[in-house]
Amino acid sequence: MPSLGLLAKPPEEEEPVDMFALEQTSRLIEARLNDYRVKADVVGFSPGPVITRFELDLAPGVKASRISNLSRDLARSLSAVAVRIVEVIPGQPYVGLELPNKKRQTVYLREVLDCEKFRNDPSPLTIVLGKDIAGQPVVADLGKMPHLLVAGTTGSGKSVGVNAMILSILYKAKPEDVRFIMIDPKMLELSVYEGIPHLLTEVVTDMKDAANALRWCVNEMERRYKLMSALGVRNLAGYNDKIKQAENMGRPIPDPFWKPGDSMDVTHPVLKKEPYIVVMVDEFADLMMTAGKKVEELIARLAQKARAAGIHLVLATQRPSVDIITGLIKANIPTRIAFTVSSKIDSRTILDQGGAESLLGMGDMLYLAPNSSIPVRVHGAFVRDQEVHEVVNDWKARGRPQYIDNIIKGGEDGEGGLGFDSDEELDPLFDQAVEFVVEKRRVSISGVQRQFRIGYNRAARIVEQMEVQQIVSPPGHNGNREVLAPPPHER
Repeated sequence: MPSLGLLAKPPEEEEPVDMFALEQTSRLIEARLNDYRVKADVVGFSPGPVITRFELDLAPGVKASRISNLSRDLARSLSAVAVRIVEVIPGQPYVGLELPNKKRQTVYLREVLDCEKFRNDPSPLTIVLGKDIAGQPVVADLGKMPHLLVAGTTGSGKSVGVNAMILSILYKAKPEDVRFIMIDPKMLELSVYEGIPHLLTEVVTDMKDAANALRWCVNEMERRYKLMSALGVRNLAGYNDKIKQAENMGRPIPDPFWKPGDSMDVTHPVLKKEPYIVVMVDEFADLMMTAGKKVEELIARLAQKARAAGIHLVLATQRPSVDIITGLIKANIPTRIAFTVSSKIDSRTILDQGGAESLLGMGDMLYLAPNSSIPVRVHGAFVRDQEVHEVVNDWKARGRPQYIDNIIKGGEDGEGGLGFDSDEELDPLFDQAVEFVVEKRRVSISGVQRQFRIGYNRAARIVEQMEVQQIVSPPGHNGNREVLAPPPHER
């Protein structure tokens, strides 16, 4: 693995905690709350690198929501940039009030990578987030998430957070353990990783290629499910263990789906260890606007089923609006990270609750872990562009990437995704469906389904065939298509 010496060292001297100043602030908070006729005592505080949390013991009959409604007035009266109220602190009967420190400390990636929690975690998909409000390292396992949704406005630290996640996997896993597919519409953020041996294909910048890459992932997921079913295992870790045991015993397992005419190989190929695949999408909103409904369906399929096959999604976006992060995507991606967002509505879109609009920026985030409804405040680990280049060059010197060509070409078979191969025979119902669509001047997969009483996949394929024949337009960002063919009376 690369040396930690490639990353910047945190400064040796740490600012001592001024207990007298914290006591004074505690009395000031009590006085300001009293001004608004809210009786509460500060019973404790937890100083951290960026903020300090004060624990409030409310007088009997005082609701926590009263303090939440006063957050802006408290910020003004305490001369703070923003105040965040935590109505429920797990395991304690107090309300939390989070105030920014006057002097903010930077959390460096190196100090979190060097912690025991990261070093002792056996998972190759361990990612570093940063430090919590008490200054303890926060490390998560992408394999257990199993997919991640990241949102934050410009300057919130989202791109640095994504870089920290990628670097932590590069410090934990070899190319045979984890491979990446990186989709970068902006052509700037992820292109720096071009050429590392972990990549399955070049960094994808064309959105048509991005849809093909996602379709390849769906096909790969289905292929892995067939192999795991044949071996009688439940997930990729079990599959790789079985392959390893067979190799150690000198009896490698032959591929159960190989046919002599499939390839040039004369000998029967054996099954090999399969790596985890992490699909990183940097500006998900751009992908949704250009490829629309098609991408949403592919991502929903991966989010629903890909966990056991070892394929994990990380979707990042600047604009967490409802047309980008749809209900279908949110339902299947339980783990979310919200950096600073511009409004309470955006915070609710990503986290299903407010709070992210009160963050301080520069890596300050709320992390909603799987199986939890209470977000944890984390201060993201900082990594410079120069450090990213150092680690990338270190991996480039160790080996060249082995790309799979048909990932962005759309594959040789149209199986699995909603793609359509132009050499494929048209559906027997194609002509009737065209007549129906041209006459009604409206096209939708569900409409074709209902009219001809067929399944979703067949109806989707017919509509795809119409798109290839230029009878209907590609789907817009809202998923709607236009009928391009003229009405029957104009022909």
